[in-house]
Amino acid sequence: MPYAAIALFLVAGLCLSSLDTTAKYLVRDQSLLIVVWARYAGQMLVVTPFAWKKVGGGFWRTRRLGLQLLRSTALLLATAFFFAALRFLPLAEASAISFLSPVIIVLMSGPVLGERPSAARWIAAIAGFLGILIIVRPGSVVFQPAALMMVATALCNATYQLLTRKLLDENVHTTLFYSALVGTVALSLLWLVLPSSGASSLPDLRTAALFLMLGVFAGTGHWLIIAAYGRAPASLLTPFTYLQMIWATLFGYLVFGHLPDRWSAIGMSVIVISGLLLALREQRRFAATNSRRAAP
Repeated sequence: MPYAAIALFLVAGLCLSSLDTTAKYLVRDQSLLIVVWARYAGQMLVVTPFAWKKVGGGFWRTRRLGLQLLRSTALLLATAFFFAALRFLPLAEASAISFLSPVIIVLMSGPVLGERPSAARWIAAIAGFLGILIIVRPGSVVFQPAALMMVATALCNATYQLLTRKLLDENVHTTLFYSALVGTVALSLLWLVLPSSGASSLPDLRTAALFLMLGVFAGTGHWLIIAAYGRAPASLLTPFTYLQMIWATLFGYLVFGHLPDRWSAIGMSVIVISGLLLALREQRRFAATNSRRAAP
């Protein structure tokens, strides 16, 4: 069991949940444009030296520029929708709705990747969707227009993940660099075109530190994910993704004083269990396939 890879992946999840918590705290009083920009600019500062060290001076070269730009744009849109929704939605419930992505991936995997989803994937996708409906039910705190932004987040995130699978022949460090580059450049240009949407004055020391943490959490989290995948297969690490729901619930309570109600907790549990069972099944299927290939 590659415990080092699992440890790195768990810390990465903690970093990304910390990123979401910091973003939710900042978007209450700060410009959404500035918050999203700080997330990508900080990631770029972290990943660029790492990519340069691992790949060399040509780390930015890619054979599939159009696909890299499209993938990174999907990630940028997912981030913007998610941070915007966090201004109105509780952290735990918002994070749970973002796990609608696997449902969308199942629906899109045929036309985009030419794959035929298995029955287990369909069952897990339907169960996850039912969990979303339980959370976003009439009368709940999540039953509001902002929930539509979380659906848009899931759609963009699913597109991002599907396009990532189409870039498996590219160097992972190059792909990570473009993820940060597109967001940083696009938002910097938007900031110049729409200066009124930026900060009207310099932030105080505490706010500036939070902006810095935003970039550090983003860059470190993605760096740790790469390090973890370099030590263990995705099939082993994917089940641990759902532990982020624990961090989201804990941070939502400690920082914002919010705990999911009973029905929201049930919906979150349905999403986590369905995704976890599918991930474990995929892990066993991957191990069985490798075992057959290794057999004489």
